[in-house]
Amino acid sequence: MIGIDLPMFRTTVRCIDALFVIAGCLLAHWMRFSTPFALADTERLLIAFNCVLVLLLFPGFGVYETWRGRALAPVLARIGAAWLVVVATALVLAFTLHRMDAVSRLWFGYSTLISGALIIATRCIMHVVLRSVRRRGMNMRTVAIVGAPGFARTLLAHLEHAPQAGFKPVCLFDTSVSGHDAYGARLTSLPVLTDLTAFAARVRDEHVNEVWLALPLSEERTIYRFTRTFRHDFVNLRFIPDVRSLSLFNHAIDDVVGLPTLNLSTTPLSPPQMWPKLMFDRLFAALALVALAPVFVVLAIGIKLTSPGPVFFRQIRKGVDGQPFGIYKFRSMTVHQEAHGQITQATRNDSRVTKLGSFMRRTSLDELPQFLNVLLGQMSVVGPRPHAVEHDDLYKDQVYGYMHRYRIKPGITGWAQVNGYRGATTKVEKMEARVKFDLFYIHNWSFWFDMKIVFITVFKGFVGRNAF
Repeated sequence: MIGIDLPMFRTTVRCIDALFVIAGCLLAHWMRFSTPFALADTERLLIAFNCVLVLLLFPGFGVYETWRGRALAPVLARIGAAWLVVVATALVLAFTLHRMDAVSRLWFGYSTLISGALIIATRCIMHVVLRSVRRRGMNMRTVAIVGAPGFARTLLAHLEHAPQAGFKPVCLFDTSVSGHDAYGARLTSLPVLTDLTAFAARVRDEHVNEVWLALPLSEERTIYRFTRTFRHDFVNLRFIPDVRSLSLFNHAIDDVVGLPTLNLSTTPLSPPQMWPKLMFDRLFAALALVALAPVFVVLAIGIKLTSPGPVFFRQIRKGVDGQPFGIYKFRSMTVHQEAHGQITQATRNDSRVTKLGSFMRRTSLDELPQFLNVLLGQMSVVGPRPHAVEHDDLYKDQVYGYMHRYRIKPGITGWAQVNGYRGATTKVEKMEARVKFDLFYIHNWSFWFDMKIVFITVFKGFVGRNAF
């Protein structure tokens, strides 16, 4: 394995960033005036000021912190924000000194874009290079894991599937076993220890970089034992709480009134993460409504001709965070009156379903008006299907995690639907399976996961044998 002298590396990167500020300004001057070096005094002052600000402000934004184990996008966003602050501060300086008239706005704009692009592009290249190096087993940090075998296996699986993160597990401490056998049973190819003294000695002798405490929140005493044992050692202790039995998603740590809080069941995705989804929903819904307008007209005429009553059927469903909204469908049944608080699901050969309604339900054409709900922001194109409020009341106490489906917007199609779970649910087991697919979708959401589901829905079709 190879190591990196972090202080020297960070100093080098700071100098490179300052050089990129200068290079961006010179390139911008060449693009604007065809002379890269004939800079005015005010321009030289701004360049020098930007270099100083980069050296002073970038560390405060955490630009030079280690990226190991982190996603690239948040790191680049942090760098971009830091650079914008530098540029804004430079503008304030120029206005304060009443020298803005002596600065070409086009040159300033070019230099801002070029310098920022150079800094960010370098980070991307560094990220790719480091991933490649770590995949080859170099520049790794060794890790010792403390915890029960179940959660330890989960962590090992994550590390095995992410070698580019640069963490190499070397041993484990099994907290579920009592005894003093320094080399107990083996988990995969790693030695498993059960004696704390032997474990601490191994960590010190092998110069292990980090110890991960993969423990439940109730193991406060165990956490204290390990923090006390390594209180004189320069080893990084990380607490990775095992909260699998407490919550279903979103275990992120937030700062609330200056206190670190562990989210157990809050909304899993932040608004900035959802922007691509929101933009896609509105655009897709608008295009769908325009493209399907002739189909709407034909179905509306067919519904009116085949049975008396309104064209659309409106029912109250739960939206994101349980907010009620009226969902729209093409009416597929004859007009009838249900008992208060009761919803009878359609069954095979149900006499209430019209002939046209049966065709619409099998092909999901009755769901098309829900694009209006998407356009109004009440639903998403992809998400867990909303159920009747009466069914929510029925299943919320029978299916674990049922109501967590409503932590995000419900959808017209979803991961459960493209896997065959649509239509009537006559057994609790079927609803449990459907909820399991919905929660998997929430756990693993990404914009491209949405695109995959839309692709499957469009090309595989939304026809189901369970839809009556």
